[in-house]
Amino acid sequence: MAKLKVTQIKSTIGSRKDHIATMEALGLRKINSFRIHEDNAVIRGMIKKVKHLVSVEEIDG
Repeated sequence: MAKLKVTQIKSTIGSRKDHIATMEALGLRKINSFRIHEDNAVIRGMIKKVKHLVSVEEIDG
């Protein structure tokens, strides 16, 4: 199954509370931190919500 590498590229300072909560749920706290998640609809929805704060790469795994 494919995996996604999600990297935080912008700060959450000044962001809405629900965006900050989504970033924490993704496991991202600092700029340039990253997490690898399974590719599923839940993760895709979270990424879509904070797409202006993250970059995403697909990893074969």
